[in-house]
Amino acid sequence: MGTEQLTLTAEDGRRLCVASGGDPAGRPVVIHHGTPGSRFLLDQWSLDAAEDGVRLLCYDRPGYGNSSPQPGRVVADCAADVRSIAVGLGYERVAVWGISGGGPHALACAALLPDLVCAVASLAAIAPYGPADLDYFTGMGQDNVDDIELILRDRDAARRKVASDREGVMAATADQVTAGFESLISIEDAQALRDGLDEYLLRSMQMGLAPGDQGWWDDSVADVVDWGFDFASIVVPVQLWHGRNDKFVPFQHGEWLARQIPGVDAHLTDSDGHLTLLFRLRAIHAWLLSHF
Repeated sequence: MGTEQLTLTAEDGRRLCVASGGDPAGRPVVIHHGTPGSRFLLDQWSLDAAEDGVRLLCYDRPGYGNSSPQPGRVVADCAADVRSIAVGLGYERVAVWGISGGGPHALACAALLPDLVCAVASLAAIAPYGPADLDYFTGMGQDNVDDIELILRDRDAARRKVASDREGVMAATADQVTAGFESLISIEDAQALRDGLDEYLLRSMQMGLAPGDQGWWDDSVADVVDWGFDFASIVVPVQLWHGRNDKFVPFQHGEWLARQIPGVDAHLTDSDGHLTLLFRLRAIHAWLLSHF
């Protein structure tokens, strides 16, 4: 089951590039990819979705892949783009999930689009920076700690590093990308990479970063400034997943988010890392479909 590439228009005229996979007549599930990343869908996801009656719709966030940039965007801005995707495809209700850097964007949809979004799943989402009751960095791989601290300390230097890192990703092999994530890879995630997610990660990042580093930079800054929505306003069902062995985004981020989201269905697992949650998609899709 292949994917179809769609080009839609945002409210302000920007281009939104969407990959559609799975069952074209199935229930629509909008995906927010990780950071950096893109609309790229694994063939197996599309095959499973076709069997399960799901239409996957993964879009390039602004500045990634074939979507126009939106410099200075914040997390909440994604809600307008998800609405544009739904309207452009004729949907009155959609479900949403996001992983890692896409998790905050999925939660923004839960907070800001209750009339459109029927349910949301958040996988290994990073939490906002700054709450006094969140231990932000303990347990986080040093590569991510260094990058976030540099953004907080020196935006110009951080932007130069993102540009340099982007050049490295574009020239890398899957093995080199995995080696570059050494401080972030738990035993569980190392196995997930060997089970096929290494090529997925590389292709998704290279597709997203092909036009430049703007998307990556905007995502990186958006993580550490005000997200633009209130967790307490969430009224749609939210399922949250976070693995105790996650070194990309430490476990306490999931615990903190679970305390903020009203009525959350929290799955704080002892057996998962960060990437391993992508092997739980069929169960997550079944939960999302139950809320249409």
